[in-house]
Amino acid sequence: MATFLYRLGRTAFRRRGYVALMWLAIVAAVGLGGVQASGASSDDSSMPGIESQKAYDLMRQRFPGASADGAGATVVFVAPDGQKVTATDNRKAIEETVDSLGKGSQVASVADPFESHAVSKDGSTAYATVTYKMAQDKVTDASRTAVSEAADHAREAGLTVETGGSAMDAGGGVSGVAEIVGISVAAVVLLITFGSPAAAGLPLLTAIVGVAVSLFGIMMLAHPLGLSSDTSTLGMMLGLAVGIDYALFVVSRYREERGKGHTPQEAAGLAVGTAGSAVVFAGVTVVIALAGLSVVGIPMLTKMGLAAAGAVVIAVLVALTFVPAFLGFWPNAVLGRRMRKGSRTDVAAEKAEKAEKGGKENLGTRWARFVLRRPLPVLILGVLGLGALAVPMASLQLGMPGDEAKSTATTERRAYDDLAKGFGPGFNGPLTIVVDAKGVPDPKAAVKMISEKIGDTKGIVSVSQAGFNKAGDTAVFQAIPATAPTDEKTKTLVKTIRAERPALESDTSATFEVTGTTALNIDVAAKVQSALVPYLITIVGLAVVLLMVVFRSVFVPLKAALGFLLSVLAALGVVVLVFQQGHLASLFGVEQTGPIMSLMPIFLVGIVFGLAMDYEVFLVSRMREAYTHRESAKQAVVSGFRHSARVVVAAALIMIAVFSGFIAEDGFMIKMIGFGLAIAVLFDAFVVRMAIVPAVLALLGDRAWWLPKWLARILPRVDVEGEALSCRPDGNQAPDADPAPAPDEPVEARV
Repeated sequence: MATFLYRLGRTAFRRRGYVALMWLAIVAAVGLGGVQASGASSDDSSMPGIESQKAYDLMRQRFPGASADGAGATVVFVAPDGQKVTATDNRKAIEETVDSLGKGSQVASVADPFESHAVSKDGSTAYATVTYKMAQDKVTDASRTAVSEAADHAREAGLTVETGGSAMDAGGGVSGVAEIVGISVAAVVLLITFGSPAAAGLPLLTAIVGVAVSLFGIMMLAHPLGLSSDTSTLGMMLGLAVGIDYALFVVSRYREERGKGHTPQEAAGLAVGTAGSAVVFAGVTVVIALAGLSVVGIPMLTKMGLAAAGAVVIAVLVALTFVPAFLGFWPNAVLGRRMRKGSRTDVAAEKAEKAEKGGKENLGTRWARFVLRRPLPVLILGVLGLGALAVPMASLQLGMPGDEAKSTATTERRAYDDLAKGFGPGFNGPLTIVVDAKGVPDPKAAVKMISEKIGDTKGIVSVSQAGFNKAGDTAVFQAIPATAPTDEKTKTLVKTIRAERPALESDTSATFEVTGTTALNIDVAAKVQSALVPYLITIVGLAVVLLMVVFRSVFVPLKAALGFLLSVLAALGVVVLVFQQGHLASLFGVEQTGPIMSLMPIFLVGIVFGLAMDYEVFLVSRMREAYTHRESAKQAVVSGFRHSARVVVAAALIMIAVFSGFIAEDGFMIKMIGFGLAIAVLFDAFVVRMAIVPAVLALLGDRAWWLPKWLARILPRVDVEGEALSCRPDGNQAPDADPAPAPDEPVEARV
């Protein structure tokens, strides 16, 4: 591995013009295709294996003429205080608005509130439902503008009018604020880390190239694969974060090798052969975690995971080829001022002399020595601190927040609140009951009995009149709960209704399914919870094997996995504190607390696992490299921190900045994911990798690098620490083949 990457780095450096042209051609080609593509489609919201999806599929089969996929808009009218919507002037304004709404070319029908009985009991509120002929992503801006203009007409008459519904959601993506914040902070961190504008700008520039390829690629595939704007956002978020970090590690190693006196081309080859090896394996762990999302069985989640994994793969390829090519154009620009002015050999000799005399140590070395002197207190404090933050996880509630989670400045949120006030909190989350009476002698009697039984269930406010299909063997009606869609009581109510099914099937010979947005969200949450443990076992198992191959150790991979679990549980605990319990919620722009988004835990687990293994590989690979060069176990920890701590800290700060920028976005899903990822990286990089990892390695000593002889013979050797490169007879020539690796016995003999 190291030898192949060494050659790749030297070739990219030497053929820099061709490499640069290749990447520019890729950006141009993919960009042209992305710009001409049809654009993002609505998500594939199918959820195989859950009752809500079965009911939806049955409706599509038995009601072929119905526009099940058609978008809808809701226009809510609220009379002035002390008045009713049924008053002559108010009713006239509402009827004129309804008439105006029905004139749109994309409108299939409009339900007049006075004819459809959509007026609250106290007469203060009414709503009109607009049904469109096409799905949400096909509704034009002109149609949305027509709804807004019609609402303005009613407002002029003195009514309060708000609009909501799927048709009014224009979709879109991020606003650009997140990227600006992330790149700005990353530039400052890189400038402080390297002390060179060129060294700071190179990772940013190459990361932007990688993100451009990823983003345009997702745009090209959005329509044919049904990818949403959230998929683009996630790909951009991860592509930018790992793209900067991977380039950062290669540039940092290049500077280090130049400081040792190597020529620019040789330094580029060594940087890609050593740091590049860590980049490859770090990227593989991220890809495993993201691709592993497919085990959940939710198509939307699978697509988002695979798209983000593709963005990570591109970031790795950019770091291995485009970064050394860029270094070839300006080989000295990324060096520090002192190194550019003086002799590189003299600088290296001066550094070596200072080290021998015990000269000034960098902050990473001092911190490592501090932990090595007090490993047990540091370990206990780190574990107890993260454990305390993980406690709120015990009260985790999963759901799918809707318009109630939006800002009160939006008309969708105000419409939601007005409907809840006028018709009850459960009105915004009706349950749809689909009755399958095929083969039943008297379908109408069976449906009536089921409807009455469900209507008598405690927690149901009302049920609508059942509507039959043309064949008369299937009926659909709605049941309005007394509680809000995200209330735990509503979840219990759905379980209660489904528990009544066996008895009703016995009495009527008909069966029914419960669906609707509320039931769908409940089913998705249950499916995600049941898939979380298999998912964890899958990705942790694969990563432990991969890290065992990389580090040739049993305890280091296990420690890495346990540290990840601790940091991700603590991050989820903090997410619960802010988004569910409301602590400091206003500070992060959270308007309404409630259940955590159903997909959030598994997203957080998958993405953070990959990023956590990034830091593990980058930091511990330098320790492994020092240990294989005959340093003691404790001195290897110090050496690893001397070379990697500053760069790992910079990488973590950059990721935190990129993810934190997405907290400012309007999308509730992206806001929560951005917050969760930022806090998880904070915990994992600074508590687990910087404190718990060296403490555990100090306590284990040589045992940390123990590997049974039988396992050593089975595992392949990948030489991530670049041992083969140090054995080259000529520093300017790549070896013809990897030299035979040294046996494990000398290392294990020290245990």
